[in-house]
Amino acid sequence: MTPPPGWYHDPSAPHLERWWDGTAWTEHRRPPEPVGYGPAAATGGRGKAVAVTGAAAVLVASIVTGVFVLGEDDGGTPRTQTPPATATATDPSPVNDPLSPSPPSPSPTASAPAADDPAVVEDQLNGVTFPLPDGWVRPKYVAEDDVMMTTDGTYDCPADGSVCRHGLVVSRTVTANAESSPKVLAQQDIEDAADDAYDRDLIGNKPFGGIESHKEVASGPVAVAGRAGYYVRWRVTTAKGPGGYVQSMVFPSTVGTESPILVRYVFDAGEDGPPLAVMDEITKGIRPIGDADTGGGVGSGLGPTD
Repeated sequence: MTPPPGWYHDPSAPHLERWWDGTAWTEHRRPPEPVGYGPAAATGGRGKAVAVTGAAAVLVASIVTGVFVLGEDDGGTPRTQTPPATATATDPSPVNDPLSPSPPSPSPTASAPAADDPAVVEDQLNGVTFPLPDGWVRPKYVAEDDVMMTTDGTYDCPADGSVCRHGLVVSRTVTANAESSPKVLAQQDIEDAADDAYDRDLIGNKPFGGIESHKEVASGPVAVAGRAGYYVRWRVTTAKGPGGYVQSMVFPSTVGTESPILVRYVFDAGEDGPPLAVMDEITKGIRPIGDADTGGGVGSGLGPTD
């Protein structure tokens, strides 16, 4: 079987990873990125109302079904091999270690370098691209696989001394939920988005001392990549630090079965946080892969979406 697009062990440079576009090797290379953990590195975890999955599910599924990437075949294409009997769905994902005797598994993040535009981040899983604003970078040392971008640099979280980021954007596919209305899905997700960003992190710490209150500051229909979506934005007050803003936005995918795509925005408040206008800037710049002309964004109303 042909492996999906992703970062793989470079057959011509063992100390690097190389982007496989699904059919051939590209010229994009990078050093292996170690996995890091931080409370504001990514959202995720405790979805109460909306079951979501990111590219990490692809990796787990590949292990469960008995397939993982190991090197390349004689034609220079990544090949697959049945894993040893000790591999289970609960085993941790292998870290990209350049000193490892076996090639690392592909990074499951959907973000890939754009050949013609370095300011664009691709979400191959959901078939869309995101504009990369000034001061933002592709995810580095981020534990979660569905983070599309973060603000550049980190800081010490105000409560527990862990590492936080002033902003991040997450893209996921909504699954295991019979609901299809973007409005309902966004309304169901916003509380989880706030909790994941500013209450407890993935390992149970409270980087901001917990959430004290929240207030809805905006919501409504939104056109995203030419599709009718809906967004909800909260202002969150935390026990320590300036708090922040979270936004849950849902719109139908432009590929496959058109499953709903959930995009979460997490922006710290205060003078160090990103301007809220950047949320709308990113939303307006979301495009289907290969379609640079499809517009949208907050204010591009398409009528009722529920």
